[in-house]
Amino acid sequence: METLDINSLISDLALILMLGAVATVVFKMLKQPIVLGYIVAGFLASPHFTLLPSVAVEANIEFWAQIGIIVLLFSLGLEFSFKKLIDVGGSAIITALIIVLGMMSLGFLVGKYLGYGLVNSIFLGGMISMSSTTIILKALTDLNMRQRRFVPMTFAVLIVEDLFAVVLMVILSSIALNNSVKGGEMLGSILKLSFFLIMWFTVGIFMIPTLFKRYKRYISDEQMLIISMGLCFAMVLFSVNSGFSAALGAFVMGSILAGTIEAERIERLISPVKDLFGAVFFISVGMMVNPTVMTQHWSVIALLAAVVIVGMIVFGTFGMLATGQPLKLAMESGFSLTQIGEFSFIIATLGTGLGVLDKSIYPIIVAVSVITTFTTPFFIKQAVPCYNAIYKLLPKTWTRLLNGYSQNATESEGSETRVLWKSIMTRYLSRTVIYSVVTIALIAVCRSYLMPLLLQWLGDGSLGRLACAAGTITITGPFIASIIMPSIKRSEHERLVEMAGTVSYVPIVVMFIISAILSTIFLAAILQGIYPSAISLVAAIVLVLATLGAVAAFPNPFRRRLASIEKRFLSNINERENRRTGHENNLVSDLHLAYMTVGHDCPFVGDRLRNLDLRTRYGVNLVNIQRAGKLHPVPSGDMRIFPADVLGVIGTEEQIQRMLPLVEAQNERAEAPNLEVKFIHFAIGEKSPIAGKRLEDTRLREDYGALLVAVQRGEDEYVSPTPDLKFAPGDILWIVGDPKQLSRLK
Repeated sequence: METLDINSLISDLALILMLGAVATVVFKMLKQPIVLGYIVAGFLASPHFTLLPSVAVEANIEFWAQIGIIVLLFSLGLEFSFKKLIDVGGSAIITALIIVLGMMSLGFLVGKYLGYGLVNSIFLGGMISMSSTTIILKALTDLNMRQRRFVPMTFAVLIVEDLFAVVLMVILSSIALNNSVKGGEMLGSILKLSFFLIMWFTVGIFMIPTLFKRYKRYISDEQMLIISMGLCFAMVLFSVNSGFSAALGAFVMGSILAGTIEAERIERLISPVKDLFGAVFFISVGMMVNPTVMTQHWSVIALLAAVVIVGMIVFGTFGMLATGQPLKLAMESGFSLTQIGEFSFIIATLGTGLGVLDKSIYPIIVAVSVITTFTTPFFIKQAVPCYNAIYKLLPKTWTRLLNGYSQNATESEGSETRVLWKSIMTRYLSRTVIYSVVTIALIAVCRSYLMPLLLQWLGDGSLGRLACAAGTITITGPFIASIIMPSIKRSEHERLVEMAGTVSYVPIVVMFIISAILSTIFLAAILQGIYPSAISLVAAIVLVLATLGAVAAFPNPFRRRLASIEKRFLSNINERENRRTGHENNLVSDLHLAYMTVGHDCPFVGDRLRNLDLRTRYGVNLVNIQRAGKLHPVPSGDMRIFPADVLGVIGTEEQIQRMLPLVEAQNERAEAPNLEVKFIHFAIGEKSPIAGKRLEDTRLREDYGALLVAVQRGEDEYVSPTPDLKFAPGDILWIVGDPKQLSRLK
């Protein structure tokens, strides 16, 4: 039996964490991304750097790194949520698709040019196709550009890229295991992935938020951390047993939890866990850096860095233009995507773990990531100058064409009839897909567990077979009946007649035929193996006709049951938004109870409730305030409002919607600069900007961030600052502030 060497595990962990701590402090002082500090720390702890002790057992670090990938993907899932995907719209999806497909194709061609094999070239394309959210966020924050118009669209593309990256890992795993690219196998992998994703999300969204709401009072922070991490690793186990990667399971569970009202709480609780294991993962990436390999392949590194930068600019800009964005915004977005990061490392780790990736590619990709990380701020700043230069060079016909296309793409809207039909078809497709997946999953479970159990109890005679058929149909029946139910509502039918004068029944008939065929197939699949094929098919058709007759004769009970299921599902998937707006928390008449989180820029911050007079000004009633985990019911007029407070507000939908932007006002700000504040003294000269001015005219606090304590005149005379105090050359100022800022006063 293999024993675990605790001493080496602890010593290795101590070494990499201490090096990580020192490296990140240094990189923070240099105003560089902390991720680079972790990579440097990993290199210092690796056998490739001989001036310091190296890790004793690299397998120990690899174990922690795998946990790091799981926690990182779980936290990314928590920030993802399908509501965000819906909110970003089709333009972000199309842009991300153009970038990923374009960069993968480019990476594949470069890989073949460099002499890599088929699988290595595909992995190389995957590694250079994903921009780094972490690095872009840091660069935009440092450049104080988070409020620029292109930033929300860029972040929307990054959200979609995260989803594509997870799907890409599944496809790459399939390619690596088969060591070839076969269309049938890839299609099978994609269909299998789609089936499991729909099943997991449907079951998870239907059950987990409901359980959280029911048992919320019993779940403390400690228990929530254990529950969320337990759910994460349970989904990881389920994912691995289903033939997928651990990272996929972690991302899926994070995405499920992202829609619950506990998402922010879970994010806060796992943040230290993510930071710890994420650090270990990036340090393990740094341990793969081999200076010898990088020196030997410097030309490959330079080529790939150029490919990443140029490719991201071209495909990012083109993707934005294709979705109707203006040229300037498109170029700003494209220039901000010029780097690779965490997903490149995860894909490289996947290829290395599967044993299909050339060992020289990992350090090359790390080097490319480091180079593109350092160049990202430069290219972000060059976007507008490049746009100005290109705009001057473009023929006027082209600029008018681009502007016209952008305007038409953003302003074109379908007719009201088209919009209504689109809503009906979307509901039909989503309902059919979800209920079909659930039905298939239930049939598989019944065949694997229920039928063998019934046959064991009742024997394989007619009674046992009848029980198997009846039991499976009873379990799957509600979902099969839901597929058959018409997707068009009576109110929608009336609106279509009102708008168009008549309704084309062709789409309705097509939907009905598809639903009937699917239901027949599912029922025949249940009966197949229990009874002969002909009998199974006839019985399935009879059951479908009987169900249709029951739905036609008693539509209301079926519709109410279906509406109840769908309402619960939609309520769970929009739980955070419903809680925020009070949409699903109707009290009486049109009054809703909404919970709003106070932003840092809320105009109410710091004011007493009695001074706000919310009832008179906004028509709402404040019923409670949640602060730091403590509930203050019916707060007194002397209580003040502070950022991060959660206000329980009762009002009409219109009143709540009017108040939400005020309460949640939250301008994204750049990180405060690292100012060195000291108490210093110096003499002002004749050319000082404050010489000859009175104190009240100098704007010391506003322009210099300084506080004047005293003015020294002569050896022992100290003058207290007053608004009328006039500065003279030779005065010695005793002042508090940043020496760099105050040097301008000398």
